Amino acid sequence: MPDMSASAHIAATHLVPLAKELDENKVTPGVLGFIVFAALAVGVWFLMKSMNRHMGRVNFEEAPEPGAAAKGPSAEKDAPGTA
Repeated sequence: MPDMSASAHIAATHLVPLAKELDENKVTPGVLGFIVFAALAVGVWFLMKSMNRHMGRVNFEEAPEPGAAAKGPSAEKDAPGTA
């Protein structure tokens, strides 16, 4: 079985000249940053889709206010203009 540190050293020596071409004062997210960002975007999209589906299933009927229920029929009888 080959020594892993030797192969890592060989790979690093081949990548060092490529790294020198980049500006050392500039930090970029690279491919890993894009993959993480894309994964987060897909996750948020699935969460929003699920939330939309769940909110569509909600059957909400607002209960009338306690004071409005007592005033309802009597308010119509006492309203001016109704005889």
